[in-house]
Amino acid sequence: MAGELGHVIDQPDGPTGALVLASPHSGRRYPDDLLRASRLDALTLRRSEDSFVDELFAPAMQVGAPMIRAHFPRAYVDLNREPWELDPGMFDGPLPDYCNTRSPRVQAGLGTIARIVASGADIYARRLTVAEGLERIRRLYQPYHRDLAALIEDRRRRFGHAILIDCHSMPSIGGPLDFDPGRRRADFILGDVHGNACAAALVDTVAGALRRFGYRVTLNAPYAGGFTTAHYGRPADGVHALQIEVNRDLYMDERRYARKPALSRIAGELRQVMAEVAAITTQRLAQ
Repeated sequence: MAGELGHVIDQPDGPTGALVLASPHSGRRYPDDLLRASRLDALTLRRSEDSFVDELFAPAMQVGAPMIRAHFPRAYVDLNREPWELDPGMFDGPLPDYCNTRSPRVQAGLGTIARIVASGADIYARRLTVAEGLERIRRLYQPYHRDLAALIEDRRRRFGHAILIDCHSMPSIGGPLDFDPGRRRADFILGDVHGNACAAALVDTVAGALRRFGYRVTLNAPYAGGFTTAHYGRPADGVHALQIEVNRDLYMDERRYARKPALSRIAGELRQVMAEVAAITTQRLAQ
């Protein structure tokens, strides 16, 4: 664990396998310095949060998969970005030259330290100091990715391959800043960076299992996979990464941030889906 605010790695009971679960956006410990600096109330700040995703996927640990999950919220540090995607307009001085200040995500206000929440509302009432921005990344982002990389490499070395499932949720309806404004989304969207982050066998296994439960599943639109999927997914090296986006309306009240009774049922279904994933062999992934 990287401090009380940082992250934790939950280990399964019994033997582990090649599967790793990551929940980077379900953190709901909102630090005091964020609340003091924000122009938004605590409820509005949660619009970027993948609420309860860690709970949805927790039963999947029973198939031998550790889960790494952040305690801090996405609005504080976004772990699904490059480490230094920063908006210079948010800070009180010049950023270091190594920062990526021109990525599409930065331009949209959704860098490693976001300028806006998912609804488009500005987070901060003041400019951050450069020092506090860099310190967040060094204290929270870097330890998370160091531990995630170690989990993946340990599996690849021990089992001949590693499978990373990056666990997320999405609003049920596309927002005004999204690629699908006003449209009802599928139940699950799988992102494999357009075939570059994992073998087709992984996508087929997950999509097929979810469809047998009656869910509508689509691929790569509007979510093809973020930094984590693209960065860690190296099929040629035996590391396969897949992003899963769950429609929030399935398991929670999106306005009140409250669990629906269906959450426990869906969590059980996801455990069965991940059991099929855990059973995929190195040979099948290589086909």
